[in-house]
Amino acid sequence: MVEAFAVASGKGGTGKTTTTVALGMALADEYDVTIVDADTGMANLLFHTGLTDADATLHDLLVADTDADVADAVYERFGMSVVPCGTSLAAFEEADPDRLREVVAQLADDTDVLLLDSPAALGSKSAVLPIVLADRVVVVLQPTIPALSDGLKVQEYAHSYGTDTAGVVFNKVHEAEGASGVAEKAERYFDGPTLATVPDADAARAARRDGVPLLAHAPESEAARAYREAATNLDVRAGESDEVADRFRSAVVPDSP
Repeated sequence: MVEAFAVASGKGGTGKTTTTVALGMALADEYDVTIVDADTGMANLLFHTGLTDADATLHDLLVADTDADVADAVYERFGMSVVPCGTSLAAFEEADPDRLREVVAQLADDTDVLLLDSPAALGSKSAVLPIVLADRVVVVLQPTIPALSDGLKVQEYAHSYGTDTAGVVFNKVHEAEGASGVAEKAERYFDGPTLATVPDADAARAARRDGVPLLAHAPESEAARAYREAATNLDVRAGESDEVADRFRSAVVPDSP
């Protein structure tokens, strides 16, 4: 079985990578989980998982005529398989985003859950590709009306390519009561449920500085508990690995959104 989720938002700074890693660690208690830094232009996953010295990254797999195998860029960390992306601008410019289809297809053969940490904006093929490839999208928002509007644009785009909404994670919440009104609006406009409301936490920032996921750095923190709640509320649906891999390989991706 396998299901692919794009973890996405309509703007940067919402905590997509923190959410991707936290969901991955929580889901890994029950499933084989692979997380992929599909934000090839603004990679962050390697900083969150202590992989800044990784020998091979997703960039190496996206270069034409590469000798690298997918397995070369997969690292076992914190109970998950992690595929980081490099931070080199030159490598980003050389990377062919179309090759992500084959990489994800190969990863789908050997995991239960794929989490694709997606770019914030929808302005290029590399940005929209993870959303097009995924079965469903997890939308990460801060609890404001403008952020809600940005997230709805992500959902609209995802739906136009047959990608459903798995749910919404409200992140970096300062006042739970103030966020409740926005969450109620989200329930009306988003197809998926509110998975969790995650409080703004110094522990999350400290974890990133230390290169350790939040759930390993501060497992009993309120934010960590909220992410585990999100993972519990995320209904993972089994798909046949071969069929999913074939769908990835044959996906038609737009040149621009």
